[in-house]
Formats: sequence, structure tokens, C-alpha cells
Amino acid sequence: MPSPVNELSEQYKKSAVVNVKSGDTVKVHQKIKEGNKERIQVFQGLVIKTSQPNSHMRRITVRRISSGVGVEKSFLLHSPLVVKVEVVKRSKVRRNYLSYMRSRTGKSARMTGVDFDAKAVNDVVDEAVEAEEEKIHQQKAEEAKAKAEEKAKEEEELAKKAAEVEARHHKTEEDEEE
Repeated sequence: MPSPVNELSEQYKKSAVVNVKSGDTVKVHQKIKEGNKERIQVFQGLVIKTSQPNSHMRRITVRRISSGVGVEKSFLLHSPLVVKVEVVKRSKVRRNYLSYMRSRTGKSARMTGVDFDAKAVNDVVDEAVEAEEEKIHQQKAEEAKAKAEEKAKEEEELAKKAAEVEARHHKTEEDEEE
């Protein structure tokens, strides 16, 4: 008999996830919700830790330097908030947890790159994610269309008012001439 926890976790598990390893430089596209607006924010950095590789709780920790300060974010790969993960660069590493990278900056923080087939690694098709991205794009297009219509109405009203003012102005000039 399957447990309710497993049933619930299988419901949210993505059909396919990019194979990310420690030492990879990745771009994580994360959905951010602010009020009633949604947007996609990209966080690019070095994967310093991976955990639970074959589980729906698979997590990666990504580190980057921002304004001279190290910033680390942890992402659940099967989370609905993580839209897409792209592997930009693969590096040669011999351990899973690269904690030593925290103390390194500049040239000492560089890692030896390894050739890899970026297209094969990053081509993971998840229909649900693609549908969600399409939905967000359609919402943005509808909002832009509504704003354009609103602006057109405002410009039309302004043009009417300008025509009325000009007509009154011409009328007063004609009255002054008589």
C-alpha cells in the first residue's frame, strides 16, 4: 500500500530534470511572485553541492559572487517554482561538496573546464513547465495589449479635447473680428 506522502510527492515530481553535478556553472530560472505579478528571475553560479540525486527532494546549492559578497541559494529541482535549469559550463571536480570554494576569489576560484555536449545535457522536455511559461507569456501579452488600448483611449480623449479647445478659440477670434 503506497503511503500518502509518496503519492503527494509523486504528484509534484517533474517528469525530467537536467543532470546537474557539483562543479557545473548553471543558470537557474526561478519563478518569483510579487503581489499578483509573476516574473522569471535567473540566478547564475557554481553548483557547490548536490544532495539526494535520485529523489524528488533533489537539491542543489548554487554559489555566486555578487558585488564582492558570496551569495548561496539552494534550489529543489522538482519544485514548481524552478522553471528551468541550464548547464553553462562543466568543470573537473573530484568531490560532491565544494566547500573550499567559499574561501577562494579571483584566479584561485577558477576551475578547469571539461568539454561536454551542452545541447544534449540541457534538452529536457517537460510539458507542464513549457505550458506554464506559455501561460506567463500570454498574460504579459494581454497586459501589454490592455495598456495599449487604454493609452489609445486616453490619446483619443485628449485629441477630442484639443479639437474642442481649438474650435472655441477660433470661435472667439471670429467674434472679436466682428
